[in-house]
Amino acid sequence: MNWTKQTAGWLLGLALTFSTCSPNNVTVDESLKTHFDKQNVTGTFALFDNSLGQFTIYALPKYKDSAYTPASTFKIVNSLIGLETGVIENEKMVIRWDGVVRTGPAGDTMHAWNKDLTMEEAFKASAVPYYQEVARRIGRDTMQRWLDSLKYGNHVIGKEIDQFWLDGSLKVRPDEQLGLVKRLYFGELPFQKRTQEIVRNVMLQEANSNYTLAYKTGWANPGTDQQKGWILGWIEENKHPYFFVLLVEAKAGTDVQTVRKQILMDILKQLGFLEGKR
Repeated sequence: MNWTKQTAGWLLGLALTFSTCSPNNVTVDESLKTHFDKQNVTGTFALFDNSLGQFTIYALPKYKDSAYTPASTFKIVNSLIGLETGVIENEKMVIRWDGVVRTGPAGDTMHAWNKDLTMEEAFKASAVPYYQEVARRIGRDTMQRWLDSLKYGNHVIGKEIDQFWLDGSLKVRPDEQLGLVKRLYFGELPFQKRTQEIVRNVMLQEANSNYTLAYKTGWANPGTDQQKGWILGWIEENKHPYFFVLLVEAKAGTDVQTVRKQILMDILKQLGFLEGKR
């Protein structure tokens, strides 16, 4: 691999976040492209082995240089701010359904959204209306202070307090997303321990004898030729955490929700995960 001055500078900045990182600890693995090609999409993937300080990255420029709409991955940050400010009491707090029947990009009724929901249910179902109400209750000034404090993406809220993570105002790089979930896992974000613990718990998706998998998904521009699908979180095997971020870019007609999960699991399997042997 040829290291440019720009890449070396990026790694220096990365080392400030992950103190064990150096050029020798970054592997660019272009073989992972096959999993994107198989699904007729493009994108980037990165995994950080915390115990070794080792990065495995596919499509390095997209990972470190390009910023994207976070979509529902922002529910991680929205939840943290909501809990910390008391807008969300706990993961069991209910926000009543407003009676508006929402439909998906294909016109299908969003049954998981069209009802009263707890925070935990809304997080799992990625219910936009619940978190739009959370953002309205947090308010613009408080939200802006927290985005600035976290240095999350470009910090831009834009015109609408309940749309900015969906409408392209707020943008974030994949490397920033990876750093966010790593700090969350270790309780290093500027929130109370209880706040971070609740969010870590609602991110849990799978737990078995081989591994624990926690993540949040996101889907920007659904149904268009500029679809973006996110998954970011961590996998734990034998009590060792590994942090990952996946971004998928897809054309209209792609089942992003299915494709992003399939790519993630295929990559994890290729890298030796899912069997409890890491």
